[in-house]
Formats: sequence, C-alpha cells, structure tokens
Amino acid sequence: MITSKTCFSNSVFFKTTLVFSVLYFFCFTLMAQEVKKERVIILTDIEADPDDTQSLVRLFLYSNQIDIKGIVATTSCWLQSRIFPESIERVVKAYGKVQPNLIKHEEGYPTSENLSALIKKGLPIYGMKGVGDGKDSEGSEWIIKTLEEDDDRPLWISVWGGVNTLAQSLDKIKKTKSKKEAKRLISKLRVYTISDQDDSGIWIRNNFPDLFYIVSPGDYYANATWTGVNTFVKGIDNTTISNQWIADNIQQSHGPLGAEYPDVAWGVEGDTPAFLSLIPNGLNESEHPEWGAWGGRYELYKPDFSKTKEGGSVVEIAPETRPIWTNAYDNYTPYVAKEYGRTTKKDTVTFNDFKATLWRWRDDFQNDFAARMDWCLMSYEEANHPPVPGLLHPDKFTVKSGESFSLDAFNSTDPDGDNLSYLWFHYPEESSYQKEIDLGAQNVHIVNLKAPEVAKKETLHFILKLSDKGTPSLSRYKRVIVTVLPK
Repeated sequence: MITSKTCFSNSVFFKTTLVFSVLYFFCFTLMAQEVKKERVIILTDIEADPDDTQSLVRLFLYSNQIDIKGIVATTSCWLQSRIFPESIERVVKAYGKVQPNLIKHEEGYPTSENLSALIKKGLPIYGMKGVGDGKDSEGSEWIIKTLEEDDDRPLWISVWGGVNTLAQSLDKIKKTKSKKEAKRLISKLRVYTISDQDDSGIWIRNNFPDLFYIVSPGDYYANATWTGVNTFVKGIDNTTISNQWIADNIQQSHGPLGAEYPDVAWGVEGDTPAFLSLIPNGLNESEHPEWGAWGGRYELYKPDFSKTKEGGSVVEIAPETRPIWTNAYDNYTPYVAKEYGRTTKKDTVTFNDFKATLWRWRDDFQNDFAARMDWCLMSYEEANHPPVPGLLHPDKFTVKSGESFSLDAFNSTDPDGDNLSYLWFHYPEESSYQKEIDLGAQNVHIVNLKAPEVAKKETLHFILKLSDKGTPSLSRYKRVIVTVLPK
C-alpha cells in the first residue's frame, strides 16, 4: 500500500528523476480516487423566483459529483401557502433527455427516474406555523430517514427558500429520540441557507446551538455573501452573468435542459451558492468554510446584531445567541491577462469585502457550467473537459523558518490534450501567516520559495489554479498547506 509517508522524501521539493515523478503521480492519483461525494438534500421554494429553476439546471449537471438525496418543494416568505413539486419534475424530465449524452463525458449521472423518486413535498404552510406536533411532511420525514441511513458522511441541507421542513425534522428528532441518538443524528447535519426566508431559521439556531449552520442572517440580501454570485462589480469584467452570455451559453442551442433555464427576474441563480462548495474541484473543502471556495468564505462568530439590516420582508430577525458560520472578508486583487511578456499580472484595483470571497471565482464556475451545458449535446471530442492538477509533493508538509522549498505541479495533465496555464498564489485569509509572500513568476508549474521567519508555528495556504486553453477555459485547483516552524 502506498501512503503519503511513502511518497514523501527529501526529493519532494525538487524534480529529480523520472522514477520519483511516476511514484508521486501514482500516489496522489490514488488519494484523489478516495474523495467521497457530498450528500445533499435540497429545500426549494421553486416558483417564488425563477432562480430556483436556474439553480436546478446547474445542480443536475453536477449530479454525478454530488450525491443528491432529496429535493423538497417548500414555502418561503415569498411563497407562503403553495408548493410546486411539479416544477421540479419538469426540470428532471428535461435532464432525462440529455442524461444519455452527459454520461459520454463523465460517468455516474443518475437516471431521471432516480431523481424523480427523490422529489418530496414540504407543508404548504409558512414558517413556524408548519412546525410542531402533527406537522410532519413527506419532506421532513425524508430528512430523518436519510439521517438514519448507515452512512458516515455528513448530510448537507441546501436551503433555497424557507427552512421549516428541516425545523420540523429537528423538532421531531428532539421529541422522539434519546438525547444520545438525537445528538448523533444532528451532528451529521450541515446547513447552508440563502439568508433567512422564514422565521424558523432563527428558531433552529437558538434551539440547536451545536448545529453546523452557514447563513448571512436576516433578510437584507445586500448584506449576504451569496449575492456575490450575481452582483455587478465595478472594476471587473461581469460578462459571465450578462443576459447575452446566459442566452448564448446556457439557454439556446444547448438542448432541452438549457431550454428550461428561465430569464433572470430579480437575480441570476441566487440559490446556487448553497451547493457550489460541494463540487469536488480541488479548491472546495466543505468542512472548512473558512478556507474559501466557489460558494464563498465564511468564519465562525456571533455577528453584531446592531449591524443587521431588515429588508422589508415578513421575516422577523433577532440577535444571534451563538456563533454561526457567516460573512468573512477577503482583500482581493484580481489577476489579469497581459498581451506581452509574463501572461498574468495583478490588477491595479483591490477589493475588500465579503462578496469578493465568492465572485472572485465567478468566471471559473460560470465557464464550468457552460462546458457542462455543451456536454448535453456535444460528443466527447467536440467538448472541453477540466484539467487534472498533479503535484510532485504532498499537499501538506512542514518546513522551518528560512528553509527553501518548492511548489511544483509538473504532473498536471489535460484529458483533451490542451495547453495548460498555471497560477500559484498565497491565500492569506486562509493562513495564520497573513503577510505578503512574493512568489516571483507565479504563472509557471514550479515556484521556488523561502519560508518566512516565524516566532511560532504558522500555516501558509497556497492555491494552484490550473486552467486549460480549451473553449470555454476550465480550471481546477490544488490547495497546499505548508506549516512553518520556528528554528
């Protein structure tokens, strides 16, 4: 059995022989194969806004990489007394028409029949009025049933509308299970809610203080990280969220699934961040919201209620009684292409806000979406597929202050034979050591560095963004965590 310890040696930092290269490649290929799919149940107030349907279209294109365990039609503050499971079924049927072509590109896409069996109903009742004795629903019972399965993986609840279906599940678990069993089941839950769209969200957080919960609290959406998915940002190119880009790359000439993608009414795909960080792309680490990913970056703290604004909806807001995973700030300077010389450089504008933790990846995940829409109709040879990063060293290692080391993605490949571009950068907000680190020419497969002088143990998070030159350009990542010890 080859282990990371076996792979590690003094040569891990430098390309020495072909033998070592092959060994490293084999080792880390085995590790990559051990990645498990994230389990998720979707709660959607579909038909309250076209964006739920938009997000379903995208979700189904990743249904081979995310283990969808249920899709529950629910209410919200925008849809208080009706649910529309038939609208979910309509998108599933469109997916079924392209599924045979999708599996030509990647294996594991479920059949439409399998997805249809996962569609469940919540109560057509708003908020806490739908929680309590006798308020069980098909959806709330399905959450409990899924939690009770013999599966050690966490169960994500991706909440696109109101969360009272989950509240009912939790209420029943608390009332009908032993304290030990209730604690065991609840410990498996991971919740991401698109703000608060009914009054059961704050009830859950107050009554289940140990529940893993990601939310930008309240109903004032301008204060929410998730809005980075569709925010128009001055100073950058916003093309990939434009109506024309959506029409060209998603809606038109991309088969039955693209034809189901509705026009934007309020904001494009406002619910997509609730599952973006579950896609296994080499960057996403769902158990570490503080590390940053396609769905944004979040930190665990109790937010200042005096800074929470109401947006005028019917959702009542109140001070948080315990820490939650919520908005985090990035100091982000985009990299831009150069016409001559080194292919990339840092832009002249820097952003410091919580939405930047999400929109900094927006072009990457939009291009990825567009490529998968191509898979709906194109042959494998016609379409583009993501590159595969390959390191010459472990993704975690330790050095001492002042010691030289290298980051090397020499073993990276592309399934289509495309030329590859590299971008290495230090992500200070993820690191304990947050001072600037000069990587020199960061757009090459290898960067040679010297560990900073530290007075205590520090961590450095480096990100490799590997992009191909196909159409559209696709990116995958590797995170390398370097621990620096004082001398």
